[in-house]
Amino acid sequence: MKKITVALLLTLALVSCKSKQGLIAEKNANTEKSVKEIVKGHNENPLDFNNLQIRASASYKGGGESYSFSLDIRVKKDEMIWVNASVLGYPVAKALVTPEKVSYYVNTQKEYFEGDYEMLSQWLGTDLDYNKVQNMLLGRAMDNLAEGKYKAGLQDGLYSLDGKEDYDIFKHFLFEGANFLLKQQFIEQGGYEPQKLTVNYPGYKEYGKTILPTGLQAEAQKEDSVNVDIEYNNITFDKEDLRFTFNVPSGMKRINIE
Repeated sequence: MKKITVALLLTLALVSCKSKQGLIAEKNANTEKSVKEIVKGHNENPLDFNNLQIRASASYKGGGESYSFSLDIRVKKDEMIWVNASVLGYPVAKALVTPEKVSYYVNTQKEYFEGDYEMLSQWLGTDLDYNKVQNMLLGRAMDNLAEGKYKAGLQDGLYSLDGKEDYDIFKHFLFEGANFLLKQQFIEQGGYEPQKLTVNYPGYKEYGKTILPTGLQAEAQKEDSVNVDIEYNNITFDKEDLRFTFNVPSGMKRINIE
């Protein structure tokens, strides 16, 4: 049960795009830029939508097991992320993420969870909130780069930002040279329980005034290593009748996860 739950929650934040048409051309970074220039360039990439719906498929590998899901992912920008997961057309779980909490239920287990971001933060190896989850989903830096302390550099034809925080937390971001699109974000926490999260973005596609990643591979390492790969099959923007209904069915047992 716990492994299935981890897989479903990870798919809330980790998404990739299957289509290779309309890719945005990327360039190598070959001249040094300041932290301010890199951050400004990255933040200027547009996200011009009110809501979007993604029809997707996902795979999960971890702990010697693997799962595959079909996903209906809906985002109401800055307000909520709704996910319905199914296997071979059979609905197995539904989740809702808001700035206040994370909620989900699993049909096959007749159980549901409702709580804060602590559980998801522990599994992904970094402190999370709604904005960080949404940013990962949309190919943006999880952190507000303008507020952090970073050192700029060049790495393998990419712009890099490196920063270190208290409690042995190291953060590393890589950006391509044409539009400062995010290619990788890496967070490592040392100490008694070391953990790492690596998210890679192979490419990007432009949808009108919105730019989204065309691929994402993510690996979370704590006691075990977990890999998630999700592919977009179809993306629709600003549907007037897009619904975010979430009601826990009767007969479900509420669980606490440590």
